[in-house]
Amino acid sequence: MTDARIPTVRLGTDGPEVGVQGLGCMGMNFGYGPTDAGQARAALDRALELGVTLYDTADAYGAGENERFLSPFFKAHRDEVVIATKFALSIPPDDPTKRIIRNDAPYIREAVEASLKRLDVDVIDLYYMHRRDVNVPIEETVGTMAELVREGKVKHLGLSEVTADELRAAHAVHPIAAVQSEWSLFSRDIEARVVPAARDLGVALVPYSPLGRGFLTGSFTNAEQDLTADDFRRQQPRFTGENAAANAALLEPIRAIAEARGATLGQIALAWAQQRASVAGLPVVPIPGTRKPGRVEENVAATRITLTEEELATLEPIASRVSGDRYPDMRFASAGRE
Repeated sequence: MTDARIPTVRLGTDGPEVGVQGLGCMGMNFGYGPTDAGQARAALDRALELGVTLYDTADAYGAGENERFLSPFFKAHRDEVVIATKFALSIPPDDPTKRIIRNDAPYIREAVEASLKRLDVDVIDLYYMHRRDVNVPIEETVGTMAELVREGKVKHLGLSEVTADELRAAHAVHPIAAVQSEWSLFSRDIEARVVPAARDLGVALVPYSPLGRGFLTGSFTNAEQDLTADDFRRQQPRFTGENAAANAALLEPIRAIAEARGATLGQIALAWAQQRASVAGLPVVPIPGTRKPGRVEENVAATRITLTEEELATLEPIASRVSGDRYPDMRFASAGRE
């Protein structure tokens, strides 16, 4: 493994410059079962050594605990990292297992102050609307977010799981640096309308779950059988029952390319995601999640793999053959509203 740092790219027209691969931090202490805090902190350090500078979290990950976990790392490297966090998934005090989507101004202001406190920073580099509350005009939501920029609490704005029309309406109020949506060999619905809109507006794409929440690495084949009871992937339709069995078979062409190249399945899946930048003609910064330094090295190495046209053609049909939705309720994803 070489220690050469990865190249950089700018998010949006005037957004931050970041490494071409970021790091999704949710699983370090939330969502994916038991974790080793020491290994997770080592993963953060190793990522920075290799040029990963965009670190992604959200206030909803562990009811703020993910932000608190990351805070010491961010403080130690404040001038080297780009901190991305999100608001919108409110946790009712009477039921911590639920999430209520809120995009209203009072809640946004409450959320940003809470995130600033947990992160223990003066400003958030990239602040995302995590999910869309269709009962609040997006112009109002982004208008409030723009006020946070003017007040110096936030530097740049992002949106997650928005439609093309929502992105255009938001960008007309204030420049949007990045749109975060699921984008992988298994999930390509944003290519129809969101990606062209982002390209037209000069907005970057930040694909989350580019490894299909680990499924594309072959690390598990059936969430109910292979993962612990507290792992939220057990609730996702494509990873359970007959869907899981059908989708596991779709890994075979990825496995064949990986074996021919002496790479891992995950590296081929990530190389495909990284290559969306040249294929789609816009900045693309995937944020694979991991909590092990060895996996960080493996993921970063994928930035040096360029798939051939033949390999891309082999992988092209996979997404159309995937069984099961990404979420039990797709209304909260952009595809459910397009």
